[in-house]
Amino acid sequence: MGSPVLSLDNVQLTLQGNAGPVPILRGISLNVEAGESIGLIGPSGSGKSSLLMLMGGLESITGGSISALGQDLTQMNEDALARFRRENMGIVFQSFHLIPTMTALENVATPLELAGDREAFKKAEAELEAMGLADRRHHYPAQLSGGEQQRVALARAAAPRPRILLADEPTGNLDTATGEIIMDLLFNLRDRHGATLILVTHAPDLAARCDRTLELRDGALA
Repeated sequence: MGSPVLSLDNVQLTLQGNAGPVPILRGISLNVEAGESIGLIGPSGSGKSSLLMLMGGLESITGGSISALGQDLTQMNEDALARFRRENMGIVFQSFHLIPTMTALENVATPLELAGDREAFKKAEAELEAMGLADRRHHYPAQLSGGEQQRVALARAAAPRPRILLADEPTGNLDTATGEIIMDLLFNLRDRHGATLILVTHAPDLAARCDRTLELRDGALA
């Protein structure tokens, strides 16, 4: 087996609260292999989303180290992290984070355009088609249902062919039936692109679809 896609060594996150330091994550060590899918579960406030944000370089750790694809994220500045994410990661949130003044197609194509991809719109169209949204590509977010918006967000995350997919409660704002469709698309995405998937979820049945399930309790792996 090659070197891990993601490697966390004694990762700690402490935030300053009104009453002093508040430990959020307490010494997380974890290796994730290429193509593996990990389901992160645990009660609200256990640190799941914070851990995912650290893996994506969207928050800074206060102790330990995180490596992704052999590169130390903890040593990168904001510009380097942004470039690394753009080239290697797709991130899907519970809130869709679509740009309201852009069509579905433009929302998906924009990250590719920013990366200088001359086939941005062609790739965006293909990804929207894979999500079953070919006929909705010229619609704005306000004209789409919640499930359709999340499919656009998935297409946007997938279009650059990321090696790492991070998903934070991707079905949290959706009804059960729509959520199941989104999860099918997410796992299909992983299979189509061979990506490594880290999924934060409250739903044990969704986590059970992953290769491994990890439980966080009080900022530590249970």
